[in-house]
Amino acid sequence: MRKSFRVEKVLNNNVLIASHPEYDEVVLLGKGIGFGKKKGDSIEQSAVEKWFILKNEKEQEQYKKLLPELDEEFIGVMNEVMQHIKKRVNAPLNEHIHVALTDHISFTIKRIEQGLDLKNPFLLETKSLYPLEYEIAQEVVEMLNEKLHVKLPEGETGFIALHIHSGISWQSLSEVNQHSQLIAKLVAIVEEQLGIVIERDSIHYLRFIRHLRYAIERVKKGERVEEPKKLSKVLKEEYPICYNLAWKLVKVMQQTLQLPVDEAEAVYLTMHLQRLAKKSE
Repeated sequence: MRKSFRVEKVLNNNVLIASHPEYDEVVLLGKGIGFGKKKGDSIEQSAVEKWFILKNEKEQEQYKKLLPELDEEFIGVMNEVMQHIKKRVNAPLNEHIHVALTDHISFTIKRIEQGLDLKNPFLLETKSLYPLEYEIAQEVVEMLNEKLHVKLPEGETGFIALHIHSGISWQSLSEVNQHSQLIAKLVAIVEEQLGIVIERDSIHYLRFIRHLRYAIERVKKGERVEEPKKLSKVLKEEYPICYNLAWKLVKVMQQTLQLPVDEAEAVYLTMHLQRLAKKSE
């Protein structure tokens, strides 16, 4: 026999907070589910269209504060979005994505309605760095456009992709943004120092920025990289400009992340830089 939910707080006619003996506190969604209900009332599971759990107390409180400001249809669509993301990644998501992505999309739609232009300076980098997240974000944008009758700009796909990556990686969104901005900064330094414009759809560019992404992740995790000393000596002699530039990039990474970066990273970056420089000749 299924256990029933106990109403804890009615947020609006279609959304309420309830408790359950197995799942603790949950968010319940359903047309008219909150109408006439008060704290302590019971609701059978058969009356609930959708529901999800927010185990983290901080996330629960933030979500409760956010929900009353949102349109009931929007809340339902965002829950469908979350279910789609979970299904696509097939892995546990950081609960913060419920709050952060819902708040972000709500704010974006308000800005569009006000006629404000939305720019995403890191769109190309995001698409290259997080291909799976970007693909899912495109699906999410299609869902939102269709169900909410809006037209989200292309740049929004990149922002949503970063939220999805944050949810998958369990990194804070600010940390994910910091890494994307750092990579964009490193690319700009390379273009300036080598006097080139890198083709953003070239295979060498994709390999370079993905190397930067994983290098940053290695640094954050404290993982060591073994330095190929013989190769280091050869590269230093054969490609001094790229070798010195690689060290400049390493120093920028160290300053930004406030963590040591293995000397070996300079060796591997030199090889990437040489390919980029040669391609532009």
